[in-house]
Amino acid sequence: MTIQHISETALWVAMYRAIETERSDALFRDPWARRMAGSVGERILRSMPFGEAMGWAMVVRTAVIDELVQRCIDRGAACVVNLGAGLDTRAFRLDLPRDLCWIDVDLPGIVAYRQECLLGATAACHHQHIAADISRPGPLREVMTAAHKLGGPVLVLTEGLLVYLEPAQVAHLAIRLHGETQVRWWITDLVSPLLLATVGASWQPRLARAGAALRFAPADSAGFFARLGWREAEFHPVWDAALRLARPAPMAWWWNSYGAMALPGGHTSLRRMAGLALLERSQLQPGRSISDT
Repeated sequence: MTIQHISETALWVAMYRAIETERSDALFRDPWARRMAGSVGERILRSMPFGEAMGWAMVVRTAVIDELVQRCIDRGAACVVNLGAGLDTRAFRLDLPRDLCWIDVDLPGIVAYRQECLLGATAACHHQHIAADISRPGPLREVMTAAHKLGGPVLVLTEGLLVYLEPAQVAHLAIRLHGETQVRWWITDLVSPLLLATVGASWQPRLARAGAALRFAPADSAGFFARLGWREAEFHPVWDAALRLARPAPMAWWWNSYGAMALPGGHTSLRRMAGLALLERSQLQPGRSISDT
């Protein structure tokens, strides 16, 4: 079974979390993941090219974002706004301050499914769902207004979202978020053109048919966001984190020894192929150039 709609990518990712949760040495525990993924998520994972083999990358992405979220909270984040939340359960599974506010935002259908799967679950903090299409300016404004009413610095999270957007859409979102003065941090996952040309190329036809084509893969992600008022405070290559967390890619030893030599820029190209970025709001007024894609 292939992906029929972009919203089903959330079922696919939830299946990776379910498999990790069931390991004896799991990096995290998500007791709702298998219920959320369901049989559809399992069939999608098994039908996608390299679907099972790429589990390490999805698991590492989840674990590193967990770490970055906790770090921002330690630095004073009072509210987390999770845009395009999908089936993320961090507000329920992480050890969070009780007075933290967490807002999960997604399309109405996804929010309804989330609420059904989480029925009876207790969040670790003040939690709310907002059903909204954030591709439109009005709903995004309403979401940020709700966050500001709660007071305190805001952390925005976009996991597994930007890659499906056009560069102009990402730039517009970056400018809008920079205009919200209480937004201090932004955590997101990023991929490079190299990833789209390799693993991404095998997924692209199936994803495109479901309206989920991979689009945003800047050659210089730090420069792209810097021009839009966001400084890359941290960048964690998925490759490096996978080795640190003992979830290395298949044939990692070969890539470390020989594969990187075949790539332009060697290890730098490999390490920037996919990663997690912690962006901080800068005082620079966003520019409008988005030519670097």
